Amino acid sequence: MSTAMKTPPIVSAKEWETAREQMLVKEKALMRAKDALSAERRRMPWMEVKKAYEFDGPTGKRSLLDLFEGRHQLIVYRAFFEPGVHGWPEHACIGCSLGADQVSNLAHLNARDTTLAYASRAPQADIARLKGRMGWGKIPWVTITDSFDSDFGVGEWHGHNAFIRDGDRIFRTYMINSRGDEALGTVWSYLDMTALGRQEVWEDSPEGYPKERPYKWWNWNESYVPNAAPDPKWVEVSDAGEAAFRKRDGGANP
Repeated sequence: MSTAMKTPPIVSAKEWETAREQMLVKEKALMRAKDALSAERRRMPWMEVKKAYEFDGPTGKRSLLDLFEGRHQLIVYRAFFEPGVHGWPEHACIGCSLGADQVSNLAHLNARDTTLAYASRAPQADIARLKGRMGWGKIPWVTITDSFDSDFGVGEWHGHNAFIRDGDRIFRTYMINSRGDEALGTVWSYLDMTALGRQEVWEDSPEGYPKERPYKWWNWNESYVPNAAPDPKWVEVSDAGEAAFRKRDGGANP
């Protein structure tokens, strides 16, 4: 650390705790504001996707509906890996690569009936090589073959588009790009941009949206079983934790 830095004051433990409590009030206010924004996002109008898009995947041609992998929600990130992009052919765009490094274990997102996929214009052989080299093997990654990127606002810059399906009908529900992409990568950041949100009872969502108690659906990434009841021991532990949090926070939502 440079000795020329003008650092904050050095204080006692008691003074530090007081300063933190003051900052925590603002952090809680910001969190509630973000919750309210996510609630508004869940009420955004939907745009039906009527064009039939086609991608190349590891096993052949795939439609946009195929990318859902049978789930009801889909998030597609447009990653820049193709001729003309800095780093080609050894690397994808530096920013897109940093984003891929942040992607959390997808088992948790999948447990919320949501699929994440990456899409680039590089051929599948190059994508497979890149994924293996960079440790991104678990991210579904397809090749764009038509106007998907330009049609959804990511023809020249990166961005995440969220979709939901009703049977075979597909709807675009939201988009996050530019600096908004910086915060994405965790299961929570992805779910908060979707039409259904985290699907928990404390959320302000439209009537009829799926809702479960928080914490109960969590599991080890290797242990999710569709429609299985929560682990009774985990229910006991999480109930105790939730009660302690509510007592500490005066009954506030998670």
